Amino acid sequence: FPEDPIVGEEDAGILRDNPDICRQVSDLVNEHTDAVTESRMLEVLDFGSRDTDFTKRFWTADPIDGTKGFLRGDQYAVALALVENGQIVIGILGCPNFQADDRQPDEGKGYLLYAVRGEGAFMMPLKGGDRKRISVDALTSAEKARFCESVESAHTSHGTHKRISDTLGITSPPYRIDSQAKYAAVACGSASIYLRLPGNKEYREKIWDHAAGAVIVSEAGGQVTDFGGKALDFSISRKLEGNTGILATNGHLHQQVLRAISEVV
Repeated sequence: FPEDPIVGEEDAGILRDNPDICRQVSDLVNEHTDAVTESRMLEVLDFGSRDTDFTKRFWTADPIDGTKGFLRGDQYAVALALVENGQIVIGILGCPNFQADDRQPDEGKGYLLYAVRGEGAFMMPLKGGDRKRISVDALTSAEKARFCESVESAHTSHGTHKRISDTLGITSPPYRIDSQAKYAAVACGSASIYLRLPGNKEYREKIWDHAAGAVIVSEAGGQVTDFGGKALDFSISRKLEGNTGILATNGHLHQQVLRAISEVV
């Protein structure tokens, strides 16, 4: 599909503005691939930042989702999704440090999770092995739920999340992990709720931070909307301009959480 656009966060702006860093990066690239000119490298880095018709077919990719988690040696994800006519039809997450149940410390780490619209969600070990179908948990009592949120307080409003969880009667502490591994946790049933409300009211989420995870949760039997209960709209731009906040749940708790959000936010 050579004409398919790929939408991403990266561009070559920093390298164009810093020739010394650009040369260092170019040297590193050429240590690992066939000879690539500096100009070609910059062109490739700019590929995902081009203008795109978001109402049609495109891919969106995030090569390292959760940069701070990656730097800490903690959770991060490699994310890819295919969007057609505003609907996510394929989502893939590579999570090298993810455990399907983090409360079982002896379980191996590293999974590939994927979903195709209408065909269910699956996961398989990155080291090799059989795939298995995954599904959200069956919890219907909100006070027993476990909710996950971002590690970094700069990325999300921990205080608002706490007020929402208090309203729901949740007593367990939040499960704080980086990246779209939060979607993976909900899809696998190790968490029932994922809350994400940015601290800045003007902030809008980037599509590559949510597309893959959202379809995986949906195909695992869960539900994903914004804080007002609206479906996420990937057909507008590089950002979710029509949505505020992200709520992913096992589906059974979705309306309960939305009611709590309406009381708090």
